[in-house]
Amino acid sequence: MTRKQEIGRRGEDEAAAYLVKRGYRIVQRNYWKPWGELDIIARAKDKTLVFVEVKTIYNNLTNMSNQYIKPEDNLTRAKLVKLQRTAELYANSNDSGVTDKGWRIDLLAIDMAGDRLDIRHYENI
Repeated sequence: MTRKQEIGRRGEDEAAAYLVKRGYRIVQRNYWKPWGELDIIARAKDKTLVFVEVKTIYNNLTNMSNQYIKPEDNLTRAKLVKLQRTAELYANSNDSGVTDKGWRIDLLAIDMAGDRLDIRHYENI
């Protein structure tokens, strides 16, 4: 596993733990189809189906060249379109579990620096 994959995996693990602490129930992780991937599929307390995109950046404090990059910057328009299409296809499947509360897409942006984490949760992006 590459360093980038390790950081991404840790970010997704931290995101899942963050959601569980806030009352979400994890339905599935790393849902993959040829047309796109959903990092986390969760159920919010109000029964809304939530598709969570996780963007993680590890900031090495000795490397200041990254200091202005935020995880949010890595959610491109093209990625958002793919994410919306994949979420819609999942939501329209027979076994999606969409309730009358519907579904939404959230972004969890995670900054890591050693053991320090900063998580920002954007709902319904």
